[in-house]
Amino acid sequence: MTNLAYAEEHPDPTVDPDIAAISQYRPIPRISIQAFCETEAVAHPIERVAEDRRMAKAHVKVHMGGVETAIEFYQSAPTPNLIIVESKLEPRELLDSLAKLAEVCDPTSKVVIIGHYNDVWLYRELVRSGVSEYMVAPVSLADILGVVSTIFVGPEAEPLGKTVAFVGAKGGVGSSTIAHNLAWATSTLFSSEVVVADMDLAFGTANINFDQDPAQGIAEAVFSPERIDEVYLDRLLAQCAEHLSLLAAPSTLDRVYDFDPDAFSQIIDTVQRSAPMIVLDVPHVWTGWTRSVLTQADEIVITATPELANLRNTKNLVDTLKKLRPNDPAPKLVINQAGMPKRPEISASEFCQPLDLEPLAVIPFDAALFGNAANNGRMIGEMDPKHPVVQSISEMAHVLTGRMEMKPRRKRPGISSLLERLKLGKQSA
Repeated sequence: MTNLAYAEEHPDPTVDPDIAAISQYRPIPRISIQAFCETEAVAHPIERVAEDRRMAKAHVKVHMGGVETAIEFYQSAPTPNLIIVESKLEPRELLDSLAKLAEVCDPTSKVVIIGHYNDVWLYRELVRSGVSEYMVAPVSLADILGVVSTIFVGPEAEPLGKTVAFVGAKGGVGSSTIAHNLAWATSTLFSSEVVVADMDLAFGTANINFDQDPAQGIAEAVFSPERIDEVYLDRLLAQCAEHLSLLAAPSTLDRVYDFDPDAFSQIIDTVQRSAPMIVLDVPHVWTGWTRSVLTQADEIVITATPELANLRNTKNLVDTLKKLRPNDPAPKLVINQAGMPKRPEISASEFCQPLDLEPLAVIPFDAALFGNAANNGRMIGEMDPKHPVVQSISEMAHVLTGRMEMKPRRKRPGISSLLERLKLGKQSA
């Protein structure tokens, strides 16, 4: 059913170490950063940081040129929240130049120096003079993001909850069902608070699946952004289980649900401060706001059935999200409703090969199990705790909470016929 194992004993050599290192960092607040670089080797990782989703609220500008360029620039321009300066100057020359830089900088601006001398005396003098951090080149994306995070995300702050966005490759593939059962399993297994946000305001099913009928929910929050705070959102949450809460969709058509790209950002930011895990049930539409939600989520799970159109849509989603999230792992994949009687299907191995993914889980078609659970407003773990599907969802919960990781992917033979039919690969000569 699943292909999982603890990663400590079997690390995946294909994982970018930068991507693995930055997963611990929280989003950076709305700040301005300007960097003055003397080499492309330093400018490039800073530019990569600027593209990272954790920096979505920050504004980053990279200039070529060192301390002298910064001094000239700030003689006629205001200084940002953070200045990053690369310098090849010798230690004493660097200190003299920084004294001149201090004359044109606002006292509240933070300064990070990237130098080329591994000198303890220099480090102490820089810290004594008010520099926030001294780094020795070469530096990586993780080094830069770590320094920015250390400076602007205080250690005393409460940790932000992890957002996991579920989206279907097509309508009707069971993405919402998987999301809701995963949320319930996580809250039950780990006795940890989980919030489900049903983002399909017109046709959401979370209230039915959890047998809830709240008078208010996510619509009140998204249509009244000026009221959003932790107290207000707490009033909108419906309690589904001891550690599980629901931000329900109205599931009515009395109005249209057109939103700006950032309409849900404030809601998600606020919920993150109240629960360690937030499950975002994203509808199968492609709009500015769904693109924004998927881009900013910590993890993405795509649910698909083993059919050709699902493969095409999944491939499009995976490729697009990799471009939108260049410093994050690829989305995870759940193949659902496998083995439906009389339906021609693509095997799991053939489905995954053009995606370059290993499935997080392959869930078999079981109309009785899922139908009875839905009709009774219960999760499948409540209906049949010993069912193999329940074990699969439990393992998914371990992966998505970081308690277990997937096995490294194994190469499979190609399936050129599918690639040609879907026009997903390069044209053969």
